[in-house]
Amino acid sequence: MKTAATASSNGWRWSFLSPQLSSSISPGKATLPLPIKLRLHPYRVKNGVVASGDAKRANLSASRTQRVKLQVYDATSDGNGGQPYHISQFLSHPSGIKAILNTRALEKIEFLDTSAYRCTLPKLALFNFEATPVLDLRVIPTEEDCTVELFSCKFKGSEVLERQNEHFSATMINHITWDTNISEPFLEVDVKLNLSLEVYTRPFILLPISAVERPGNVVMQALVDRLVPLLLQQLVEDYDKWVQLQKQLIN
Repeated sequence: MKTAATASSNGWRWSFLSPQLSSSISPGKATLPLPIKLRLHPYRVKNGVVASGDAKRANLSASRTQRVKLQVYDATSDGNGGQPYHISQFLSHPSGIKAILNTRALEKIEFLDTSAYRCTLPKLALFNFEATPVLDLRVIPTEEDCTVELFSCKFKGSEVLERQNEHFSATMINHITWDTNISEPFLEVDVKLNLSLEVYTRPFILLPISAVERPGNVVMQALVDRLVPLLLQQLVEDYDKWVQLQKQLIN
C-alpha cells in the first residue's frame, strides 16, 4: 500500500494507491514510494492489534519558509485622505481571515470564539470509508505579524473511523510576517507541521519505526512544499482585491 497526497489551489485531495507510485513531484501532485523491510519484534498482539502499552509512536514533521514581493499601497497621493491600506489591516479584517483560512476550499466554517475557527474540509476517501477532516484553528493578527495555530485535528465518519482519532495528534504553526519599510517589501510565511501517529496494527507493528517516519516525512514535506506557495499567492491576490474594494468604498 502506498500513499499519495495531492494539493490544489482550492484545497487538499488525498488518495491511496497500490502497488507502485512514482517518486516525481509535479505542479499538481506529490507522490512518493514507500519501501518496506520487515523486522520481527516481540509485541503482544491480538487480532492484529498490538497492546496499547507496547504500541510505538511515529513522529513526522515538515517545515517551509518562503517570501514573496509585497505591493505597498500608499493612499496619501490618491486623494483618499491618507487612508492606509497596510497588510496588517488586511490580515485583521474578516476578508483577510477568510484568505488565511482559505474558506473557498471549506465545506463549513464555525466561530468558536473571537480568534478560533472550526474548519470542516470536504470528505475524503480512506480505503472503504469516507472521512471528513475537521480542523480547529486559532488566528492571532497583530500590527507586527499574524500567527495561525492548529490546536485540534479530527476525522468524522463511521464509529470505526472516529476511534482512530485516539491514535494520532497534529500541531501546526503558520507565522506570517512582513517588512514594508525597505526597498523590496516582502510577505513571508513560516510553516511548521508536526504529526504523531501511534503504530498499533499489523503489518506496521512489525516494521522499524523509521520505515514509517522516513516516507511519512517525505510525503508531509512534499505537501507543505506545494501548499505554502499557493497560500502566499492567494494572500497577495486577496490583499490586492481588498485594497481595490476599500478605495471604491471611499470614492
